Amino acid sequence: MTTTESIRNIAFTGHTGCGKTSLIERLLFECGTINTLGEIARGTTVTDHDTQSKQLQHSVETSVCSFTHNNVHVNLLDTPGYPDFIGRSISVLPAVESVAVIIDAQTGIEMVTERMMNIAKKRDKCRLIIINKIDAADYDLSELILALQQQFGGECLPLNLPVPGHESIVDCYFAPQKTDTEFCSVSQAHDALVDQVVEVDEDLMALYLEQGEELQPKQLHDPFEKALRSQHLIPICFVSAREGTGIPELVRILTELMPNPLEGNTPLFLKGDAPVELSEKAEDHILAHVFKVSVDPFMGRLALMRVHQGEIKPDSQLFIGDGRKAFKVSHLYKVQGAQREEIDSALPGDICAIAKIDEIEFDSVLHDSHEDDHIHLKSLDFPAPMYGLAVQTTRRGDEQKLSEALKKLAAEDPSLRVEHRINLNETVLHGVGEFHMRIALEKMESIFNVAVKTSPPSIDYRETITQPAKGHARHKKQSGGAGQFGEVFLEVEPLPRGEGFEFVNKIVGGVIPGQFIPAVEKGVRQLLLEGAIAGFAMQDLRVSVYDGKHHAVDSKEIAFVAAGRKAFIEAVSKAVPVILEPMVNAEVMAPEEAMGDITGDISSHRGIVTNAIPSTKQRVHISAILPLAELFDYQSRIKSMTGGKGSFTIEFSHYEPVPINIQQTMSKDYQVAELAT
Repeated sequence: MTTTESIRNIAFTGHTGCGKTSLIERLLFECGTINTLGEIARGTTVTDHDTQSKQLQHSVETSVCSFTHNNVHVNLLDTPGYPDFIGRSISVLPAVESVAVIIDAQTGIEMVTERMMNIAKKRDKCRLIIINKIDAADYDLSELILALQQQFGGECLPLNLPVPGHESIVDCYFAPQKTDTEFCSVSQAHDALVDQVVEVDEDLMALYLEQGEELQPKQLHDPFEKALRSQHLIPICFVSAREGTGIPELVRILTELMPNPLEGNTPLFLKGDAPVELSEKAEDHILAHVFKVSVDPFMGRLALMRVHQGEIKPDSQLFIGDGRKAFKVSHLYKVQGAQREEIDSALPGDICAIAKIDEIEFDSVLHDSHEDDHIHLKSLDFPAPMYGLAVQTTRRGDEQKLSEALKKLAAEDPSLRVEHRINLNETVLHGVGEFHMRIALEKMESIFNVAVKTSPPSIDYRETITQPAKGHARHKKQSGGAGQFGEVFLEVEPLPRGEGFEFVNKIVGGVIPGQFIPAVEKGVRQLLLEGAIAGFAMQDLRVSVYDGKHHAVDSKEIAFVAAGRKAFIEAVSKAVPVILEPMVNAEVMAPEEAMGDITGDISSHRGIVTNAIPSTKQRVHISAILPLAELFDYQSRIKSMTGGKGSFTIEFSHYEPVPINIQQTMSKDYQVAELAT
């Protein structure tokens, strides 16, 4: 019988090609969950079940599966390894206590390795490093361990070691025996582990140091879990998913050493700004969090969720967030790759799924009491969707289908964003990178049957001002009977970058009646969205209305909207407006011999190299800041400069003014639209 204490939830993460999917397949086979090993090349693995992952032979979707061993139920989450899809790896973190970071023994520390180690630490997840592909040739494991300790700390310690030739693995924790190993020694590794673990338990440390007693794994269990929770220990183990080497040892580590839901660090739920303490008891109110939504055109919406408190059963009545109307759970599923199995209940700590509830979205909190209406999870930090493509249908009449398909894509992937630019009459799909966008567009056509054409990537430029200035406008219109009248004096001033927009009412004496002040602000905000010099949204400025006139009969809301708009245009034109462009932090991993070409390319595209440090295996890690506008063909440039051996990620940094010659070109033919009155 499954209990909360017998559950383990572990996300498998790592750079693409490190062998996550093959390793999970081997674990399922080893524990008897499947009878035949699937193969990535044949598209027969449990977790790479979607069409795109099979075609690419790399995971592009997060997939859930599980196995049971010695009455311990282990939920495994297979996450994509492409840097563009790191948002999909981040999104599952609230569902797990532990993050296993898989590393290819040959390629060592790669871009996603580093990012997921740091992200998991920031989210207080217990971490485990699994070095895969130890059956390969031409690598140095001792060098890799040293690199891990240098980059992530001395708390990275081996739980086991490979023998010379890597045909088997030797345990260094449960029952260490004197055996020849590839590097280090069993006794050294065992002593280092024990020393690290007892540091978090003063009583056990005293027993260990003063009496010199050999401590047993049972004595070390609780402090071992504490060391994992406090980031004081990051165990390392070795496997070969292809040969099966180290798999029995890994199963034991996952089932006996990785924390259960009561032992791990719980995700931070908030009610307002106050933390919410979870009981993780089956008899308490239900509280569950949706960490993935998938939308199938035939099967409907499937929501994967982690139960944090209470027990969910078919017929449970659940609310979504602060929604007032409950829905009935008609079917509750356990998911095994593409397969769904109906279950009778889901306990605290378990992962389950419900289908065909269209109101459920990613990050929804499900509960059964209005007391919990305003509980939400602490926000996850996703990479900013910096790439954009303007999309439109290839067939007239498909506009509604396009809108629905975009909504479904955005519901599945928190790193995708859909923007409707009214002033430019375009719909823009934003993603993390070129490959991210390509996969989204392919899915739109193949799964949702919507063919689109795209225009060159849109950049999310902004406008702002650099000096204070004043503006004045009188709107007067007479066409028989009551007319329109409104007069506005306002001033604009720049704010620090990132401060947004402020509107200040400095009117005294009622020269503009209070009921018309919102109309002035409305006119100003129209221009904020439309842009004043090149059609881009404005930011980082304060607008203060300080004087004006009204007419007892002719003054109307529309008159002050028009006057506020015209006064704002005049003020901005005097305030030396500039166009701002997004700057990004770029991280490049490439062979050392390509370093000169890469740094030269960055400099020639208005970029600045901020750091370049050697990584493992004759590779270099280059950091730079450069304009996003210079990066839309960077995938092909990197491929050309590195012979296909380089990769990169970008992350939004800040906005900076574009060079004056570029601004002149961008604003040359732009005219502010007239307001119809």
